[in-house]
Amino acid sequence: MTSRTIRARDRPVFGVDVQSGDVRGDDPSYALVILDPVDDDDPDAPDAEGPLARVTRDVVSLRKLRRLIDDREPLFVATDNAYELAPDKNALVGFLRSLPDGTRLVQVTGAERPEPLSRVASRHGIPYGKKPMKEAEAAARLAAANVGHEVTAFTDETTVKVSRGRSTGKGGWSQDRYTRRIHGNVRKRTRQVQSKLTEANLEFDREVTEKYGGYANAVFTVEARPEDIPVSNSRAGDVRVEVERERRDGIEYEPLVKRRDRVIVGIDPGTTTAVAVVGLDGTVHALYSSRTADTAAVTEWIIEQGRPILVAADVEPMPETVEKFRRSFDAAGWRPTTDLPVDEKLHRTREASYGNDHERDALAAALYAYDAHADQFERITEKTPPRLDREEVIAGVVAGGASVEAVIEDLREDPDGDGDEGGSAGEEDPTEPERTEEEETIRRLRDRVDRLESHAESLEADLAERDERIGELEADLEEAKREERIEARSRRIVSRLERETDRLERERDEARETVAELEGKVETLKELWRLDHSNFDDVAEGRGLVSVKVVEQFTLDAIDAADEAYGLVAGDVVYLRDASGAGRRTAERLAETDPRAVIRDGNLSEVADRVLFDGGIPVVPASAVDVREVDELAVAEESALEAAIGDWESRAERRRRDERAERLDRIISEHRAGTRLETEE
Repeated sequence: MTSRTIRARDRPVFGVDVQSGDVRGDDPSYALVILDPVDDDDPDAPDAEGPLARVTRDVVSLRKLRRLIDDREPLFVATDNAYELAPDKNALVGFLRSLPDGTRLVQVTGAERPEPLSRVASRHGIPYGKKPMKEAEAAARLAAANVGHEVTAFTDETTVKVSRGRSTGKGGWSQDRYTRRIHGNVRKRTRQVQSKLTEANLEFDREVTEKYGGYANAVFTVEARPEDIPVSNSRAGDVRVEVERERRDGIEYEPLVKRRDRVIVGIDPGTTTAVAVVGLDGTVHALYSSRTADTAAVTEWIIEQGRPILVAADVEPMPETVEKFRRSFDAAGWRPTTDLPVDEKLHRTREASYGNDHERDALAAALYAYDAHADQFERITEKTPPRLDREEVIAGVVAGGASVEAVIEDLREDPDGDGDEGGSAGEEDPTEPERTEEEETIRRLRDRVDRLESHAESLEADLAERDERIGELEADLEEAKREERIEARSRRIVSRLERETDRLERERDEARETVAELEGKVETLKELWRLDHSNFDDVAEGRGLVSVKVVEQFTLDAIDAADEAYGLVAGDVVYLRDASGAGRRTAERLAETDPRAVIRDGNLSEVADRVLFDGGIPVVPASAVDVREVDELAVAEESALEAAIGDWESRAERRRRDERAERLDRIISEHRAGTRLETEE
């Protein structure tokens, strides 16, 4: 028995329905039914109708209804539509604000989309009639049984404001003393309120406005409802206390009892554990994923969402972690015949919102499990009597493995179970004529035949499903054999190619080793040639060749590099691979080595040409001497070099002669100019 049920036995419950008129018009009247608690041990309790309830019926106006609510302070004011008590949302908020502390307005037909009252009453075994008084009584009895949703426009936070109870006035000879007294009383009352809240172990925040002599006001924001706060509205002398609940953005409906529905759970285990909860109608209820949560935390979260009858995975076979969850909930399991492909999971979850791929996989498993059992759920629903909870029947069939008829019979025989029909499920209709023994036997046999036929149909459906499964497995087996033959043939081909590859790789490695050995010998020979340069000159001269030392560019760095590599000495033949761009300093550095000749590729600058010419160093073009290179070594034909040097010397002699003639002409010109100047003076 819940705490609210206990409280319902201590305070009355009002049931209300419009008797005549309209709340939007003038003077509507209401059918009012009051269920007063009675002591179930008192045999003399008068007017007791129904379990632990004394019923009072009346027709009242809206004003009288409000007065009765204020006087009696009922636990619930129950109705089939909250807007029968107020014409619009603002008026409904005002009505809710006017209710005494602890009194709840209950809409017994549901939340924003209410069901017909007749259907709700029938489902819970409550007597129902179409007259307003009967509807009011049905609403009261449903609320007393904790059926319905509380209509609320306020949060569970309450504001307690302590402020001045009178104005400080415009002034006077005792104005300061008067103001100080008021503010001092406000501060004193504030401390009293804070002390009471602290003693009641309530959480609160306090904001005060300090003024001359004390406080102008203080506001407490308390995490509790007004009925749980040991302070009430009051006004005494200089101080006023106002208690008011925090307003929500709109009207909300909260169930009187949080029902844990039967659900389907999909789980995707791993580093990140994801869980999806789906209702028996295929509606997605909740998604959850965590990298840190342990099994206990995940189990606790699932329990908060509902009671699983199916636990599903998206792979075959079912992972051991998912199997542990299934066993802990004593639920049935579902898994696909093969692992669900990603594209199918994306298609099945296309209309849902999820945070990551793990939640998507868990949701896909739950939805595919629902798809596999949807037809079964529908068949069970069709066979379930209206007053029995279809979810309990489905749970008994799917998770318990029993037949529909057996589950229904168990629920009917269980007076405390969900199949209780208000104590009338097992009772016979008094208007029905009494059956003979033979007719009773026939009825029982027919019921048994119906149950057996239904069970046979269920078994045939299971058999057909298993035959289909066997056919699928046989087809999968044939496909697996074919793939195995293809794979075996492929393995043989791969083995042959691997052997051929190994042979070729060995030959390649041997060839590489031979090449490396020969390259080492070549490097050794080159090193010997470089170390014994004079021997190379001798050999070259014996063959009509002359050694040439290569300088990559006509720069100081290139000359120094060549000098470090070969050693530039007097009498060397130097080949400038790029003779352009040299300045005086570079040309002088080359001239210092006193080469026999310089073979140039490209044109020398005027400065470099002058330095080498003045140094008497022959500079011949590369087109005149054929230079042959082998790595760092180079040679040229002695005869071609001599001819080029001879040609340079001939040109050099003409150049010297021309320069001497030019100097002589310049001297004569300067002398004549000087003589003419003296004559003029």
